[in-house]
Amino acid sequence: MKKTINWGIIGCGNVTEHKSGPAFNKVEGSNLIAVMRRNADLARDYARRHKVPKWYDDADDLINDKEVNAVYVATPPSSHALYAIKAMKAGKPVYVENPMAATFQQCVEMNAVSKETGVPLYVAYYRRTLPGFRKVKTLIEDGSIGKPLVVNIMLIRPPLPAETDRKNPSWRVQPDIAGGGIFYDLASHQLDFLDFLFGPVKKVSGSSANFGGYYEAEDTVVAQMEFENGVLGSGTWSFVSDDSSTRDVMEIIGTKGRIEFTTFGHEPVLLFKEHDFLEFPYINPENIQYNLISNVVDAIRGEAECVSTGETAARTNFVMEKIVY
Repeated sequence: MKKTINWGIIGCGNVTEHKSGPAFNKVEGSNLIAVMRRNADLARDYARRHKVPKWYDDADDLINDKEVNAVYVATPPSSHALYAIKAMKAGKPVYVENPMAATFQQCVEMNAVSKETGVPLYVAYYRRTLPGFRKVKTLIEDGSIGKPLVVNIMLIRPPLPAETDRKNPSWRVQPDIAGGGIFYDLASHQLDFLDFLFGPVKKVSGSSANFGGYYEAEDTVVAQMEFENGVLGSGTWSFVSDDSSTRDVMEIIGTKGRIEFTTFGHEPVLLFKEHDFLEFPYINPENIQYNLISNVVDAIRGEAECVSTGETAARTNFVMEKIVY
């Protein structure tokens, strides 16, 4: 009889409400049986609304629950390493939110514990499993644009109210919690996906600035990089523009055409060739992390290799630190 993966969530906040939490009960061979949040009332409420049998207000209690045999860490990045390491030392596979940690050094420590204990560590870079992003990978691999030469990223938008509230700033703009600013939160998805397409980055440099003055972290970033396969890349990110400058585009240029797609808009993938233009619409799963969680469950059960591990995810933290710091 195949092992059922009984999950416990540490940090049942907004990301778990729809993107991930419900998927743990939808994937075959997987159940969500416990949740934890430091605020007991919020933990109890989440468990009630999502029909989760157990709730805790102490992470150690969830990790030590004998019925929980895998742990999803969905807290802000600064505590990812703490909880992931505790869970792995307790012998429980870990699925951790992205970015993997607040610093590259914390990623190194997490991977060291995974290697020492033999307990697997996975990271929620779910775009590696979404249909539109998979289509991009297929188009590259089947030679639709010839040899890939250059990739360009542009992500620009105005600041959100939670990012401009100086009295109660979002944790996403506090480097001691998030690792950096909004760049760490959003660009990590893009940089990880490029790692998935082209392999590790071998050279990277960048500059960052704070032009808006709303918070201490960087709000504007530019970067250039070279991948091990020879593809050259550049990126521009800014989170203090006005609406007229809003952009969300990734463009891959090859010797025979180019691919254009969004990271967060989930619009159709576009293929441009000399005498051709093709559009590839796609539909994401209801819970955006479903495909990756299914892959993780299969990996824990020894039935598949996971596409997003601590080893691959740590590379993204390394690249972001080189760009910003």
